[in-house]
Amino acid sequence: MALLITDQCINCDMCLPECPNEAIFEGRKVYEIDVERCTECVGFYDHQTCLAVCPIDCITPHPEHVETQAQLMEKFKGLNLI
Repeated sequence: MALLITDQCINCDMCLPECPNEAIFEGRKVYEIDVERCTECVGFYDHQTCLAVCPIDCITPHPEHVETQAQLMEKFKGLNLI
């Protein structure tokens, strides 16, 4: 499942450098997450690093992009980041 940054984001810049998939980017009002690149850190870490550093807990599971661990791993393999 990809993650989603809600409108409560304060643009603190904490999540941007944490994303190993480069899925987080500056949106029009708040940071956004590219659902095609977000693997919830599967393939890199055992937890979502953006969630760990977000000071206001504005990152949630994306309700429209539900994926299994296996699907996230396949997405990771398709990114060719390592």
